[in-house]
Amino acid sequence: MHTIVGTWLLRMKTPIGAIGATYTFEETAGVLQGSASGGGETTPLTDLAASGDRFTWRQRITRPMRLNLDYDVIVNGDSLSGESRAGRLPRTSVTGERISA
Repeated sequence: MHTIVGTWLLRMKTPIGAIGATYTFEETAGVLQGSASGGGETTPLTDLAASGDRFTWRQRITRPMRLNLDYDVIVNGDSLSGESRAGRLPRTSVTGERISA
């Protein structure tokens, strides 16, 4: 089982302020899947990949604006840290804590 499986509260420090969202990661028959909820919408995660404790994925959001986001995080126990990027915009710091397994 991958170390990211569970429900996480992620916080992103963006130029427009801190944004929080709930992320859920599940593994079924060896396949890792995920979704994110925040800002009034729930979106699936795509291209979810794992390499040890490093995880990457993509996500499309429409609120507060339309963005295609790329994430790159490292899980350490019940916390994670890394960054996200939206196209040419600057990288955004991401931190998270597991809220359920």
